[in-house]
Amino acid sequence: MSEDPAWEAPEGSWASSAARRRNMQAIRSRDTAPEKLIRRLVHARGLRYRVAARPLPDLRRTADMVFRPAKVAVFIDGCYWHGCPEHYVPPKTNQGYWSAKVLRNMERDRDTDRQLRDAGWLVLRFWEHEPSDMCVNRITEAVIARREAGSQST
Repeated sequence: MSEDPAWEAPEGSWASSAARRRNMQAIRSRDTAPEKLIRRLVHARGLRYRVAARPLPDLRRTADMVFRPAKVAVFIDGCYWHGCPEHYVPPKTNQGYWSAKVLRNMERDRDTDRQLRDAGWLVLRFWEHEPSDMCVNRITEAVIARREAGSQST
């Protein structure tokens, strides 16, 4: 990418400048600090899981943590990208594009939740700002309860 001040975004691009483009490309879609902290704490409690895995093979969406035998899918959502009611701040530049993108993310999240629930999965969603110990407690309780319920039905 050129550092040329005359750089112009391609037609239809979300990048309003070369610097904005670099910044947006650097944002992680997985292994964020909140995800890594929660994963580490859940692992310390003896639970094992898949990272950034598809709960359902035919659904082209990944959960941050997947507990396959217990059928629990965990998502740790970023406040901006998933439209947190407490912390989402509408963008000041290219507002139409980014607001529509966040809205599509929210709609996709609801659709993912529905499809997973219909397939018998428990979906746990947390905001990145939620206390990690509270998230870890809920995850641990849910996975253990579903494991116990599954072992009693066999």
